[in-house]
Formats: sequence, structure tokens, C-alpha cells
Amino acid sequence: MSVDFKYIIVGRGMMGAAAARHLAKSTDGVAVIGPDEPEDRKRHDGVFASHYDEGRITRTIDPDRDWALLANRSIGRYAEIERESGVSFYTPAGCLVVGPKRGGADTYVERTSAAARSLGVETSLLDDAGLKARFPFFAFADGTEGVHEPTGAGYISPRNLVRAQSIAAERAGASVIRQVAVSIRDEGGLVAVETADGKTYRAEKVLLAAGGFSIAANLLPQPVDLKVYARTIAFYEVDEAAAARFAGMPSLISHGVDGLDDFYMLPPIRYPDGKLYMKIGGDPDDVRLEREPELRDWFKTDGRESVQSHLTRLIQRVVPELRPVSSSSGSCVVSFTPSGHPMIGYTASPRIGVLTGGCGTAAKSSDEIGRLGALLLLEGRINGQGYATDFKPYFREA
Repeated sequence: MSVDFKYIIVGRGMMGAAAARHLAKSTDGVAVIGPDEPEDRKRHDGVFASHYDEGRITRTIDPDRDWALLANRSIGRYAEIERESGVSFYTPAGCLVVGPKRGGADTYVERTSAAARSLGVETSLLDDAGLKARFPFFAFADGTEGVHEPTGAGYISPRNLVRAQSIAAERAGASVIRQVAVSIRDEGGLVAVETADGKTYRAEKVLLAAGGFSIAANLLPQPVDLKVYARTIAFYEVDEAAAARFAGMPSLISHGVDGLDDFYMLPPIRYPDGKLYMKIGGDPDDVRLEREPELRDWFKTDGRESVQSHLTRLIQRVVPELRPVSSSSGSCVVSFTPSGHPMIGYTASPRIGVLTGGCGTAAKSSDEIGRLGALLLLEGRINGQGYATDFKPYFREA
């Protein structure tokens, strides 16, 4: 049987589209398979993606140096991606990370500051008084410290980032196949990918980058060890006057005492309906989705009312002046790996690799993660890239 492509990326989300762009810039014979965003989410019966949104925090500052490095390298290529695609997706609003002040048992702020220093990233440390003076619209508990990254941080539109990566990949020579892959098979020398419309595409190597949907049956020779959790996000519509009062508001990550009431929040962002929304996320508990059909069902919902109530309490506490015009909620998922880092490596087949496991923090870092996935296919390994972790993939018993 003849080969259709050298490499196929299955999954056209943030990681998969990035991998396709990097591959296409290095070689020919590249294809990426993945559908466009559905027009009607609640009536859609296919797969979904968590990038169907306008706001994800981007920043280097992170208590884990590997995650900080993944982000820093990705952010350094944002302008390149925008230039290659003609699509804008990044807003440099800055980012603020807050937590219990240093010197106690909680080392979150110190680890975040240390990782930034090790990468030469400009940040400032703010105590109670500094936070109140710099960000008067926020109200934090006494004894809070913040790490502020004023430049090279802010938020991205994940929807536009995937669009930009797809366009850039296509312009570099990649084939974009807007279908859903239903099976991946090693046929001994070649890998066959079957799509929902009944077509089969063969390649020398295939990389599965399907996010939470990587747990679907028939996609890997051995199930990937990935824990997928339902997440609820809440939106608070603000009018133009309120948005003006909140001018200068950065993206915010708040780490509570003992990890309680952890949340993230984005400043007012204009959505496709023309309205401005502030967005907050941070489920207080976990609801695991064990099988792929559960993911499909979850994405059709507006999340959990109990979590929306929890998030409303948090946003009212941290932004006491907020008087929303309306509020709503939505659903997405996060995928966690045993290592706490993405899984980038081969399966039992030397021709089928995986690129998955965002751990709730990968949107900003997706271009670098995609580059590592492309490197895996091109060179067979990704060591020597400056990371402490080896990005080893983990699998469950079939």
C-alpha cells in the first residue's frame, strides 16, 4: 500500500495545529486532521475542543520552571505566528499571580518568582500596599503577595490561535483535513488513519494530539494514562463604562491558603457576540470523565450550577465593584498526566506517538509543546531541549 503523507497529526487543537506548522516548515508530506468548531454546540454530536473560547491567560511566571520555559518560548514566537497567518490572537495585558506572602509554609509565590528570575523575565514583587496601589480594582486578603509580569504576558484567543496555526501550517504546505479521526492502526510499516466520512489516510508516522479525546477507543495501541476532568467556567458581562473603569486590569491567577479557592480570571474581553465579558474558572472539586462519550455529553452542557455559584462568590470578593449586566456559564475539560507535564513520546508502536496532557495550563505554551511533538516525529527523540522533565508518556493496561 502506498503512503499518502509522511506525517499525520490527529487533532487540530492548540497542540496539534502547532505541531503541524512546525512540521510543515521543516518537511513536506504533512497533514493535520481535525474538524472546525461546530456551529451549534448543544446539537453537535461529534468531538469538541476546549479552545472554542476567546480568553486564555498567557504568562511566563509559573512555580514550575519547565512550564515557565514552555510558555516563554511559545510567547517568543507569537509575533511570528501572527505574521505568518495574518491572524491576531495575543493581547499584552500583563499577568498578576498572587498567593500567601513568602516566609510561611506556602512557597507558591517564591517558586513563581524564582522561575521568572532563572529565565530572565522582568517581574515585580508587590506586597499588600503595592497591590492596592497598582491594582485598585482588586481586593485581596491581608498577607497576600503578588508577582506581576507587565510585558510578554496577558491573554490569547485560543480560537484565533488555532486558526492562525492552521493557516500558517497550510501556507507552509500542510494539508488540513477537516474531519474527525475514528481509528489509528499500525499496519506494519505504515499507519492508517480512518476518518468519520469513511476515508483512510496512510502515513509513515502519526502523532495523536486530541486533548481529552485522546482517551477515545481505537486511537492508540494502548490506552493513554490521562485523567480528564469536567470544568465549569463563568462569564460576567460588563458594559463599556465598567470596562473603562477596569482599564489596565491584567490576567489574574490567585492561589489560596492550602490551595483552597484557587482560581484564574481574565479582564473584560470582547466575544463574537460583540459583548464584553470577564471570565473566571476554578472548580472547587473534580468530576472525572472516564469515557469519550461522557466528554461529548459534558461539552453540550453549561457546566455545573454549584461551581458557577462558587465562582460568583470568588469574583465578587476579588472585584467588589463588579456589577455585571448578565452572567452565564460554559463547559470545558482539563487533562492531567501522571508527571504533571505534557506527554510527548511514542506508544508501543514506533510509528504512533502521543502529544497530549495540558494539565490545565498548556494553552499559552502550546506552540512550544507542538514544536516538541514535531521534533519527536522528525528526529525520534526530544532530549537536549533544556527541560528537567523527559515528557515521558504513560499508558494503562489495555
